[in-house]
Amino acid sequence: MQGFNKYYPPDYDPNKHHTLNDYQGKHALGVRARKIDQGILITRFELPFNIWCGTCNAHIGMGVRFNAEKQKVGMYYSTPVYAFRCKCHLCSGWFEIRTDPKHTRYIVAEGARQKDEEWNPEEAGGFAIHENDPTKTGPVDPLAQVEKTAESSRHAREVGAPRIESLQELSDTFNSDPYELSKRIRKQFRETKKVEKRKREEEDSVKDKYALPSEMKLVDEAEVREEASATWAQERAEWEEQEYKKRRRMKAEMGSVPKKDATSAVALLRSSLKTADPFLSSGAGTFRPTIGGIVKKPRR
Repeated sequence: MQGFNKYYPPDYDPNKHHTLNDYQGKHALGVRARKIDQGILITRFELPFNIWCGTCNAHIGMGVRFNAEKQKVGMYYSTPVYAFRCKCHLCSGWFEIRTDPKHTRYIVAEGARQKDEEWNPEEAGGFAIHENDPTKTGPVDPLAQVEKTAESSRHAREVGAPRIESLQELSDTFNSDPYELSKRIRKQFRETKKVEKRKREEEDSVKDKYALPSEMKLVDEAEVREEASATWAQERAEWEEQEYKKRRRMKAEMGSVPKKDATSAVALLRSSLKTADPFLSSGAGTFRPTIGGIVKKPRR
């Protein structure tokens, strides 16, 4: 395991040296900051494009990494311009690449040649997606300007103005009497707190009475009743829908019987049901149920 403890020599004075790096005369970045007094920091730099070395004329591909000397060489408004000075690994020649904040790209300053692989959309018959030059504007369409102005006016009149008025009314309502509003909110908070306290005391009493664990969550009877009512209403609606479909299907089946024989068909159906079900017959007292061949005799 890596050790994180540090050794402090006997002559180390925190008020004088502040850190161990100051005591040992070293920089926190180590050898990377060996030229920090010149404003140069050694950093890892990756080529953003293909280049040819100006000393040995060798091709260096995009993505090759170098230990570059990073230095601030200028400013573009508030954005610093950095220069990365790299040493060719084939001939020990130096080349420099700088940032270009104005065009958001890198450029070769000296010691190398960049391979031209940029695509000009205008020359290829296309359109430029990003245009950084504010002086270049597209063609002006008078009708588009009129439509934009009219649409903005209509939106400001129909949407913006009512919204601003509603926000102003809401602000006036909340800021009309701050004391009264605060009093109302505090009263509501106290009532809610009392209800929660009473409910918590009731739950604690039930838990103490039945020796229930304190972390057990009790179910509210009102919530259970509401949930049961909602479930019953849903199932009742489903049952009524099924019964309605069943009645419609039976009516459709009975519709094939002639109209004059409909009454007789219903009477025949009722008589057959009474014969099959002893609880629907009028003479239910004469029914003698049998179990395994044993006849139950009536009491006298």
